[in-house]
Amino acid sequence: MAQVVWAANRGRPVGEGATLSLTAAAGLVLRDADGSLVWSADGSSGEAVAGLTITRSGNLVLLDGNNASVWRSFDHPTDCLVPGQILAEGMVLTPNISTTNFTANDQLHITVRDAGLYAYAGSSPPQLYYPDHTTGNPPFAETKPKYGSSYIAFINGSLISSFNSSSTVSAGDVLIDLAPPRSLQYMRFETDGHLRLYEWQNGWAVVQDVLGAGDCAYPTVCGQYGLCNNGQCSCPSEDNSNLAYFRPVDNRRINLGCMPVTPISCASMQDHKLLALSNVSYFNYVDADLPQMIDEESCKKACLRNCSCKAAFFQYFGNNTSQGSCYLPTQVFSLQVNQLEVTHYSSSAYLKVQITQPSPSPRRPSPSNSNGVVNRSTPTGKRRIVAGAIAGFTVAGVSLLAAIITRLVVSWRRYQHRDDDDEFGEVPGMTTRFTFEQLKVATRQFSKLLGKGGFGSVFEGQIGEHRVAVKQLDRAGQGKKEFLAEVETIGNIHHINLVRLIRFCAEKSQRLLVYEYMSKGSLDNWIYFRDANRPLDWQTRCRIITDIAKGLAYLHEECRQRIAHLDIKPQNILLDDNFSAKLSDFGLSKMIDRDMSQVVTRMRGTPGYLAPEWLTSQITEKVDIYSFGVVVMEIISGRKNLDYSQPQENVHLISILQEKARNDQLEDLIGMNGDEMQIHKEELIQMMKLAMWCLQIDYNKRPQMSVVVKVLEAKATKEQPYQ
Repeated sequence: MAQVVWAANRGRPVGEGATLSLTAAAGLVLRDADGSLVWSADGSSGEAVAGLTITRSGNLVLLDGNNASVWRSFDHPTDCLVPGQILAEGMVLTPNISTTNFTANDQLHITVRDAGLYAYAGSSPPQLYYPDHTTGNPPFAETKPKYGSSYIAFINGSLISSFNSSSTVSAGDVLIDLAPPRSLQYMRFETDGHLRLYEWQNGWAVVQDVLGAGDCAYPTVCGQYGLCNNGQCSCPSEDNSNLAYFRPVDNRRINLGCMPVTPISCASMQDHKLLALSNVSYFNYVDADLPQMIDEESCKKACLRNCSCKAAFFQYFGNNTSQGSCYLPTQVFSLQVNQLEVTHYSSSAYLKVQITQPSPSPRRPSPSNSNGVVNRSTPTGKRRIVAGAIAGFTVAGVSLLAAIITRLVVSWRRYQHRDDDDEFGEVPGMTTRFTFEQLKVATRQFSKLLGKGGFGSVFEGQIGEHRVAVKQLDRAGQGKKEFLAEVETIGNIHHINLVRLIRFCAEKSQRLLVYEYMSKGSLDNWIYFRDANRPLDWQTRCRIITDIAKGLAYLHEECRQRIAHLDIKPQNILLDDNFSAKLSDFGLSKMIDRDMSQVVTRMRGTPGYLAPEWLTSQITEKVDIYSFGVVVMEIISGRKNLDYSQPQENVHLISILQEKARNDQLEDLIGMNGDEMQIHKEELIQMMKLAMWCLQIDYNKRPQMSVVVKVLEAKATKEQPYQ
């Protein structure tokens, strides 16, 4: 069955008798049966159109007399991408309203910026729902690339991201791996917010949900104000109350959303209140107009003061509501029940509702005339005049004090900034410095992005005959702390399983670190099974696990101060030419004095790899051992710990492991890994038991990494402590 992958006149269908004509002067012209112009395409600079062709990839192209392209349908995408197609900055994908109505649904769109793919729900401003920014990580900067344009290309079974100033596809970084193509494929952005990959298999079948979020994470899954819980929709209601503030738009189709029983009126803001919903989260917490860390009460008050605000969403960690992320949307899409064991953060939703006040009782007349002016002759009026004078002097005094404080703060910041370079020059054991200009040249103006994470972006560079990885920290205010941590720790430690810091740069607000280059990239590019594409054999996977353990053992037990990495995950484990593994990204590390059993720190790391004790913020290096256990299971199973492409009961790998262990069915986990893994069945089961030893809820029962290394190198006794 043929599929429509591009439409010229999405919002204006034509009737029977419509005509499509090609002329040199007007180009390609579509007219309705009555002769009215519906759509046209011609040369971008007024060139005469000499011909039309459709390429093998499906690109409709208008040509001039020299067979040069003057217009291409690929430059005007609708809701689909086909192999070979580019989505560049300035282009958007918008879904159809339905499968039979090709009119664009402007509530949703996908676009490209900073060589990344971004999906938004409508409203002003648009609300980001992909990538997921609800995990406490810093939002990406709202900036355009410094050089050329960024684009996403659908080629070779992947979505490739790159920067380029021309329309020619160049080599880039794999942004999203797709199901390997066995036959024809195309991608469609659909009205439910999903970007789905279709493949011909005796009919068109969905082979991948590209954005990968769980159903409840999509903004339209339950309509506006609808509450999603494990795929089921309902309207929000107040706890322990019979009052209904929301009702379904359609009682027979609850997934269409909910609406306020009483519309919100800006004429009576005193009758607004916030309906509290505990343990309810939203798909977005990014608000550039609010401080990044704010307390819960301030978040709620900010919404009540602004009539355009329809809700206050507050995200925080543990029980600390004095610091969190606040989001105040002007339009509310689907809500979701927060699953703490998955998200590792707490959240509350406060929906603005209109309450109906009883009729006011007769009141004593106020001391003012009919024009609302205060009557100065009354005692009350005189008291108000005196109070007003006192208030005036108070305001003047406060203003003067504020001006003095502001001047002092500005002066102090200038002084602090002036001495900034001197401060970095005095850090003991610091490696050689680069200038910012030298690193701009080495990275070719930071043109090749290797990846993002740990408060910064990493670029490929060339210094002399050596390739290097240059990490540029994002915001100077937060990056300075991470910068000092990395320089002071990595600059003074050397181990074969730790990425080596070569040099650094500290000029004004610029903070950069220069690392050795790891040619095979990060571990996540190699360990996940994708059909028959399994590049790492079992022995290589075992060696990588041992390398990770050795690197962690050195940090935890062999340094002058114990160092907790705090963000162990495949993306922070890099591979060299020989697939030897090295730990990277110490921007989140924490040094622990030998005489301290634990430290208190703010929550950090990546959901899916966080130890349970993060919820209390009482952490030791044992959080790394838990994360190590998760990574071990990902390496031997070939899948991610949190995989939302799986059925709901199989999303969480560690939960599956625990269930299989309880039922003595660990062998079931080997079946998914193919014939080669069956050969090493006994080793696999032993490795799973080692992972479970590291994954114990009580961190005191987890082993030290040095013991794990001995087990992996078969230096421990046969009676392993985890058996």
